[in-house]
Amino acid sequence: MKRVTGIGGIFFKSKDPKALGEWYRKHLGLDVEAWGGVSFRWVTEDNPTGTGTTLWTPFKEDTSSFAPSAASFMVNFRVHDLHALLAALRSEGCAVDDKVDESEFGKFGWVQDPEGNRVELWQPPQGQ
Repeated sequence: MKRVTGIGGIFFKSKDPKALGEWYRKHLGLDVEAWGGVSFRWVTEDNPTGTGTTLWTPFKEDTSSFAPSAASFMVNFRVHDLHALLAALRSEGCAVDDKVDESEFGKFGWVQDPEGNRVELWQPPQGQ
């Protein structure tokens, strides 16, 4: 079974996400969008048949999105079959959240690594 197929996003806590995004825009040339993050699109002139994106997003310092982890970051991994992977992780004794979100943005599940870091697993919608 395929497990992780790529990185879907890097998310981290920030004291001032808007100011930090502006710093990255000004100094590193990131195209920070109105929603506060960057979508690195895989489709480019050099890769016209590629699909997908990788996100870079600062969150407010007091976000609960990474809970129960106390870490200041969360990595989102792209996966092939979320439900199969979550079942495999449970059978392997991993700390898998019961919650699964499914929407037009895809399927999302979470697991904690042995050091307590929250890891987001994302099965993109078909064609992405």
